[in-house]
Amino acid sequence: MIRLNGESARGRASGSMKAALLASVFGLISASAAHAETAAVAATAEPSETIDSLVIVANRNDATKTQMRAATAISVLSAEDLEHTAVHNVAEALGMMPSVNVMNTGSSFFGGVDGASRGEGMFVSIRGLNAEFNVNMINGVTVAQGMPYSRQVQLSLLPPSGLHTIVLNKTSTADMDGDAIGGTVDFRTPSAFDYRGDFTGSITASGRIESRARDYGDQGLGGGLSAELAKKFGPNQSFGVYASAFYDKRNYANSEVAGVMSAQNDGGWGFLIKDANGANYPGLDPEKNMTQTGLNVGVSNGYTERWGGNFTLNWRPNDTLDAYLRGSYAYAKTQQNSTLSQFVSTSKSYKEAVPGSGRYALSVDAISTRVWYETNPEEADLATLQAGFDKTLGTWTLSPQIFFSEGNNDRPNHIEASERVNQSDKYNKGPTRPLGGLSIGYADNLPYPLFTSTIYDDLNNANTALLARRSGQLTEQFSGQQKYGFKFDAKRVFEGQALQWIKLGGKYIDSHRRVTNRDWTNDHFANAIGQGGLTWQSLGLSTSYYDQVFPSQYNWRVPKVNQSKLFEYFYKYKTAASFDTCGSLDINNYNCNTQKGDEAVTSVYAVADYQFGDVEISPGLRYEHTQIDNLYWSIPTTSAGEQPGNWATSHTKYNEVLPSVFVTWRPDGAAVYRGSIWSSYTRPAFIQLAGGERRSVSDDGNVSISRGNPNLKPIKALNVDLSGEWSNSKGGYAMFGGFYKRLSDYIYDNGSSSVNTDSYAEGKTSISQPNNGGSGDVYGLEMQLRQKFSDLPGLLSGLGAGMNLTRQWTLVDLGDSVQSRIQNGVHNRIQNAPDWLGSAQLFYQKGGFSFDVIYHYTGAYVAGYDALNQPGKWDNLWVRPHHSVDLHAGYAFDNGFKLDLSVANLLKDYSYWAHVGQHSLAVSDVVDSGRTTLLTLKKTF
Repeated sequence: MIRLNGESARGRASGSMKAALLASVFGLISASAAHAETAAVAATAEPSETIDSLVIVANRNDATKTQMRAATAISVLSAEDLEHTAVHNVAEALGMMPSVNVMNTGSSFFGGVDGASRGEGMFVSIRGLNAEFNVNMINGVTVAQGMPYSRQVQLSLLPPSGLHTIVLNKTSTADMDGDAIGGTVDFRTPSAFDYRGDFTGSITASGRIESRARDYGDQGLGGGLSAELAKKFGPNQSFGVYASAFYDKRNYANSEVAGVMSAQNDGGWGFLIKDANGANYPGLDPEKNMTQTGLNVGVSNGYTERWGGNFTLNWRPNDTLDAYLRGSYAYAKTQQNSTLSQFVSTSKSYKEAVPGSGRYALSVDAISTRVWYETNPEEADLATLQAGFDKTLGTWTLSPQIFFSEGNNDRPNHIEASERVNQSDKYNKGPTRPLGGLSIGYADNLPYPLFTSTIYDDLNNANTALLARRSGQLTEQFSGQQKYGFKFDAKRVFEGQALQWIKLGGKYIDSHRRVTNRDWTNDHFANAIGQGGLTWQSLGLSTSYYDQVFPSQYNWRVPKVNQSKLFEYFYKYKTAASFDTCGSLDINNYNCNTQKGDEAVTSVYAVADYQFGDVEISPGLRYEHTQIDNLYWSIPTTSAGEQPGNWATSHTKYNEVLPSVFVTWRPDGAAVYRGSIWSSYTRPAFIQLAGGERRSVSDDGNVSISRGNPNLKPIKALNVDLSGEWSNSKGGYAMFGGFYKRLSDYIYDNGSSSVNTDSYAEGKTSISQPNNGGSGDVYGLEMQLRQKFSDLPGLLSGLGAGMNLTRQWTLVDLGDSVQSRIQNGVHNRIQNAPDWLGSAQLFYQKGGFSFDVIYHYTGAYVAGYDALNQPGKWDNLWVRPHHSVDLHAGYAFDNGFKLDLSVANLLKDYSYWAHVGQHSLAVSDVVDSGRTTLLTLKKTF
């Protein structure tokens, strides 16, 4: 038997990488402590003069000054920004920047309401482009992409602690990676040389409480501990070491209404009125004619535990040499358990109310009462390691670097189980519950089941009233990428002429990608045990309840499932027949969802900088060559049935020439105007290039093939950016800008399945594979304001206010295959691109006291296309406008202690609300994750 076991190699490589990084982090902390001096030194960072040398931006004034000084358009989050918030991770922190939309759901097992019910942001879109259109870096190293079905990076891995500055590059110069259409986000950690003193450090302890968990009677408590040390030592203080480490844990229990899930998986929707052909009645708006017919309501509870650290070692023997070794590691383990009370419409009919009218009214004739339990565990990590130096030789500065990054997103033991009133097996044949008429009513835009007393009793007493179904279905998924390479930059400075400098360089990145997914489905409990009438109560799977399935909205009970007991049953009754990933043959089940890919990117660039009075012009040119080789499992099927598969390969090459021109005008020190035009691109995800192949042959010889498409083109963009920035001597800052992106060969994120799927015939062979879409446009306007009112008298002089606002317009052609369903020539909004984004802040800083009130707003946006597979584009999946209020208060004592209290989502607004149709809430997914309160105590020494 031929097998490709990608996760074993991944595990060994990952383990050695983790051990090396952690040994470095904690070893450096010990070394720093050993060299500690008795005199404490203030940990104030040196202000940076250029973006190239930026590491720490201590406060908001430094952030605005850095944005003004930068050669290109950037946004900066300071250490103060990150400390004055109760966000769970850096994805949510990025939401404080202009043109950034934070999403708490994504692809694969992060998708839909499942991902959203964790109640935290995971991915970001920038300037109207989804997460896979961004480049994510840690200290300038492009991080590995561990997600199984896309090029996204799960940013919820990274906590706000240990990252002193986050820089969002809104434009891409020729010396930056070219595959960033949205933006480039660089998470930066400091070195010892970024502090004035020879030794400094801090220890931070935090406690956290989540209100929604308290509503369920759970504790909802969490907390963390972090530390950092920086030390200069050796001859002339030429050595510097910085190290940080963190640990935190979050316990949560959130409420969810899964109406879209019910509609897609259980047929839980319908038109109120149909015509004689079973279609939406002519003349009626399908959004207004749509209703929910079934519903899932439940609780998602669990925990996320994170730990890791960063280190930097520098050697600066003189002003001409800076050698460094940097590393970072972050690990997150999540256990998520979702228990959904299900009201499933198993029988629907349409009756002609008035004979001959041609109008047929919906009737839901029978209901299946059920409970469905699933886990959504995750083990994810992200590591970087880099070594290099900057050496000045006369007018030249040489900067070689080698680097490594690894990222993994594993779902090691996802398990499902259910119970239902109409369980059917060798020993049971349960009935459904009769209903008739409509099954769902609405109040305050939320759906409510129209129960009979029997149906209500089924769900309220599910442990004893419903029959146990299968003894478990288990899925394991392993996904990861290792990325390594080197780069070399050379910069020459000229004096006394218009040409200020030239910069030349090259970069090589080699990456290895692995994805494996396997599945086992057990037989029914009754068949395995040989007994009918088994319930979760009698099996010991659940012996207690949450008192309310969705506190304050839905008041029946939902079971608390004993997960360890479920795993015990699963492994007890698992047989060879349980293995059913995608076929009947063991070799196919083992390998069919395994894919391995290698991607090598070679790039060279040249940039020049000219100064003509107050005007600076920087033309650049970058060339990138990409070679992608994929290995995947192909399963042939003949008239005799499924055949043993074999390994197949595909190969893809891209060659991209990326010119750019940047112009900057600085008429004085208080104003800067920028204009730029540059080109960029994004490569398709591996799964689209080679997602495996399925082949079937009918009795008449017709062949149907489903496969990836190695001929997919990259998405390309021509980008234009214009902006002006102004500052005053009293803490004021203003920015106004506009951007435009012209896209071609667009590909959207479709979760774990193919996008723009197209089918065509060649003789008796029909082939289905993903294709590129058409062109698209993204327009946007940005505004950012901040002013401290220092002229006010007395204590009022500490007041200040700030805001940022973004307006976006997006249109894109999804491609012929999709447009054939939604009318040719009709364009769609780009997914995850809100029309409006903004925040407003009132702050106070005086003496050691600080206070912030922040209001966030995100407008409506399209999360997915064609959610119900209906003609037209009316059934796209939309996310409702979202707003929240955050609060912070803190005090810095004279002895180095600082106490901060932060509250996120003070008013307990719903964290997620998605719905089918732009103007309808009839079929909705809703998540209530409540309020998060964070108390931190930091000691600086």
